[in-house]
Amino acid sequence: MRRLLPFLALLAAVLLVAGCGSDDGNGDNGGSEVSCENVETPEPRDPGEHELPSRALDETKTWALVFDTTCGEFTVTLDLEQAPNTSASLVKLAQDGYYDDTIFHRIVPDFVIQGGDPTQTGGGGPGYQTVDAPSQDARYTKGVVAMAKTQVEPPGTAGSQFFVVTADDSGLTPDYAIVGEVTDGLDVVERIGEFGDPATEQPTMPIVVRKVTVSETETG
Repeated sequence: MRRLLPFLALLAAVLLVAGCGSDDGNGDNGGSEVSCENVETPEPRDPGEHELPSRALDETKTWALVFDTTCGEFTVTLDLEQAPNTSASLVKLAQDGYYDDTIFHRIVPDFVIQGGDPTQTGGGGPGYQTVDAPSQDARYTKGVVAMAKTQVEPPGTAGSQFFVVTADDSGLTPDYAIVGEVTDGLDVVERIGEFGDPATEQPTMPIVVRKVTVSETETG
């Protein structure tokens, strides 16, 4: 089943739609300093069955995921306090190359960009789920990274699919596990968010995640 965000939030995003990307040779749009390469969509692949991580991440370290995309790099610093289970899962999947050569299969301008599915369909997952229920006062503002789920799944349920908020305030209800925020390269995320058709939620050109690299540093 495709992982979707609530319809009402999507409707709000449609009303706030920004301009979509052009289809010229380098994906340039609006004179932004960040440009996107025009590339072919990677072949979809079976994500296979992965094992749920058995150990938590070392809380004395700061963990981050560096996304190398065809629009540039951005970094997501993980929030081990809010989402310890999902953070450990994302690190393990990234180390296994799960996210390499995948696309942002759902892009809604001024709302979210969504990826994390090797099948490229929005229906794939790692074969397991984690749960990190968000607090009731959670807000999904620009740069927040959270996990997609179906509406019938309990709050905080997560597989592998994530979304990055590109709206100033998406208005989403506190149902989605918050795993961190973009701490570097927010301009890249905003750029990716321009390449979406609000009517179909489909990218107007392939935006590819070439590789996700795990970074760990000693805290303090």
